[in-house]
Amino acid sequence: MRRADSAMPDFRFPQKILFKHCDPAGIGFYPRYVEIINDAVEAMFDDLLGWPFAEIVATGGVPTASIHIEFEAPCRLGDHITLEITIDRVGDSSMTLQTEALSDSARRFHVRQVLVCIGEDGRPRRWPDHLRAKVDEIMEGRT
Repeated sequence: MRRADSAMPDFRFPQKILFKHCDPAGIGFYPRYVEIINDAVEAMFDDLLGWPFAEIVATGGVPTASIHIEFEAPCRLGDHITLEITIDRVGDSSMTLQTEALSDSARRFHVRQVLVCIGEDGRPRRWPDHLRAKVDEIMEGRT
């Protein structure tokens, strides 16, 4: 079940569990979950934050510095899940996301992920002002 203290997520990403996501027994294979998580984050940057990865990679990137996944129930071939992403914290160059993968309101896995904004030199850089303003607007809208 969802955490009792969960607020509305900032972004939702529906995903059907396809054959390519599964092991031979038809159960979701954990490395494919990381790909699904990245797909959701990429969609969030494009659709919610207005900074598509195609623009980001022209001047740097937003690699994952840390990821922790807690698997609670398996996903099976044909399941429909929704990844619900909440922006938890934004620092000068880092952003912490909490993601819950839900199917029929049951939590399949939970993710805590830290992204870092980097420049072309691969070193951390401050989030661009337009992104920081958008994230501030989103986080202030929760209160």
